[in-house]
Amino acid sequence: MTARFYEKYRQEIVPGLMKQFKYKNVMQVPKLQKIVVNMGVSEAKTDSKYMDSAITELEKVTGQHPLVKKAKHSIAGFKLRQGMPVGCMVTLRGERMWEFVDRLITIVLPRIKDFQGVSEKAFDGKGNYNLGLKEQLIFPEIDYDSVARVRGMNVTFVTSASNDEEAMALFSALGMPFRR
Repeated sequence: MTARFYEKYRQEIVPGLMKQFKYKNVMQVPKLQKIVVNMGVSEAKTDSKYMDSAITELEKVTGQHPLVKKAKHSIAGFKLRQGMPVGCMVTLRGERMWEFVDRLITIVLPRIKDFQGVSEKAFDGKGNYNLGLKEQLIFPEIDYDSVARVRGMNVTFVTSASNDEEAMALFSALGMPFRR
């Protein structure tokens, strides 16, 4: 069984983008390559339970075990030593990536209080899109009572689009709610 948004991409979005941008080959159509979800955990330097809770929360949200990121350099002003854990990240590809996009667009984003849409200016010039979420509680998988601390996350969508216009058309066709 394939993901719902992947089927929508193959059957509706690819022909639409081929017509819109006048592509001659299906392989020219921009597609999602991967999604990277990052969560910074600055409190982990003093207490490791914060890192453990961040790992379990990110694992519930993405369905994949996160990688713990460690500090590359010591910074005395932040009382940070080289090798200390500072965050965790997950790279989603394939089936899990399409399921995450489906849940993010249809369930999570509409749950944000006073949601006006996501910014159109968060493209990087090469077709990739960054989305910042202020709290992990907007995901239905997270139990409100089990959260040690509210923290945000960064979601990066990496596409094969060569420019922002093509990526914008891809995300609009997927149903990403951009603010106008």
